[in-house]
Amino acid sequence: MNDLSTAAKTGNRKSGQRGNSSGFSERIAVFSAFVKKEFFHIFRDKRTILILLGMPVIQIVLFGFAISTEVKNINVAILVPVHDEITRQIIERIDAGECFRVKTMLSSPDEIDRSFQRDAADFVIAFSPHFEDNLFSAEGSQIQLIADATDTNTATAVTAYISNIIQSFFAEKFPETAARGIQPNVRMLYNPQMKSAYTFVPGVMGLILILICAMMTSVSIVREKENGTMEVLLVSPVRPVYIILSKMVPYFALSCVNFLFILLLSIFLLGVPVEGSVIGLCALSLLYIAVSLSLGLLISTVVNTQIAAMLGSGMLLMMPVIFLSGMIFPVESMPAVLRWISHIVPAYWYIAAVKKLMIEGLSVAYVMKEFLILFVMAVFLTGVSLKKFKYRLE
Repeated sequence: MNDLSTAAKTGNRKSGQRGNSSGFSERIAVFSAFVKKEFFHIFRDKRTILILLGMPVIQIVLFGFAISTEVKNINVAILVPVHDEITRQIIERIDAGECFRVKTMLSSPDEIDRSFQRDAADFVIAFSPHFEDNLFSAEGSQIQLIADATDTNTATAVTAYISNIIQSFFAEKFPETAARGIQPNVRMLYNPQMKSAYTFVPGVMGLILILICAMMTSVSIVREKENGTMEVLLVSPVRPVYIILSKMVPYFALSCVNFLFILLLSIFLLGVPVEGSVIGLCALSLLYIAVSLSLGLLISTVVNTQIAAMLGSGMLLMMPVIFLSGMIFPVESMPAVLRWISHIVPAYWYIAAVKKLMIEGLSVAYVMKEFLILFVMAVFLTGVSLKKFKYRLE
């Protein structure tokens, strides 16, 4: 009897072990099935794949190349009243590196301001007349460095870099003479006090307007889709295109109020004056608001939920505006591919035009290129958005 009971217990233990082993295998199989199912869902959803695999690539490229404090591709204009051997050697040394490109030779001081206004130069080096002849005389020679201080960080870096190049040149060529201690005379245009507000206010204006306008428009239209009320609007006697445009008009008016508040705060709180045409600045901003609203309309044709609209108008627009518009980092220092991409970012043209009108004090004639590009963008984006908009909801 004892042998039989012992055998029975042993059999029960073995069957229990087999049962536990079988249950564990089933749980593993179910878990694996769920994992496979999730992989299938991810691979079928192209947007998820784009976020998982595409966003890290985009971020590392932007963070690696766009976030740069280096000085590169700076266009330098040279004013040399009388050419001589020393000025030629200094110009060659400046032009030898990848940081500076000597593209313009000026013949008179009157051309200095015009070279900045036409975007022909980012920096000007002016040599005094008969530089080499006066170098060792009692009168002495002078070098003036003239920078566009609307971007204080770049102006400071470029001035320090070129000053070091000039001083090292004289220290090498004339180590035993007083010429080695020549000090360039620095002149900062448009922002002599080097106030940082002059640099970031135009960029912040471009960022706030495009984010708020695009987000408001996209979320408003998608909300109608999500709540099922868009169909009710589309079956009304009014043509669908007028219904869509009528939803943009209130946000256009509110965005104009936003712009006025931003402008007043910039002037009276931050101390950034409007040196140029106020009417031109307002007209430019109204056109930029129209571009931003059309971007919001385009986003609303792609997404179907308010969360997706907020993410699309917020995250997807914020990164290009911050990194590729010249708001923080100079576009000239970026690789050629990113410089080309920056030209399709509306904020790039708006910020450049605001700096000219608001800080440099130029007339509207100097920003006609930016006006034309933003107008083409507004017409193109509005046309594409209206064409892609689904007037029959599924």
